[in-house]
Amino acid sequence: MELQVLPIEKPEDLNFILGHSHFIKTVEDVHEAVVNINPAIKFGLAFCEASQDALVRYSGTDNELIELAKKNALNLGAGHSFILFLGNAFPVNVLNAIKNVPEVTRIFCATANPVEVILAETEQGRAILGVVDGVRTKGIETEDDIVKRKELLRAIGYKF
Repeated sequence: MELQVLPIEKPEDLNFILGHSHFIKTVEDVHEAVVNINPAIKFGLAFCEASQDALVRYSGTDNELIELAKKNALNLGAGHSFILFLGNAFPVNVLNAIKNVPEVTRIFCATANPVEVILAETEQGRAILGVVDGVRTKGIETEDDIVKRKELLRAIGYKF
């Protein structure tokens, strides 16, 4: 077995979700779950098929995001993994709908942070072992940090 660390290639502020599923039907079902939240969401989705043709299957509503998803999925090459790039939405807007897709078995991360994917490769194929999501924790928030956190959540409309 060989361990590898592969960074997700993306623009700095672009949000994405990396997950694991179990069936080719994932592409259509995740697509439907996202557009059912809001038909105007821009996204690109790619899924690594784990048997037969072993192709990167894809869908979405934005060509640039679709191409980015395809590129990252092919680089990952880990069976039954999927990556969803979101153009005008945050993961929190679609995450529960995606987790409720019957084929989805796990979400590794949902973030705009820089991400490194830890892969294991055997003679059979590749697997995602986990992710490094962002930077190492630097300390405990202060009272001022708490105020800033609460202000940010209210400023962006997630708390009232």
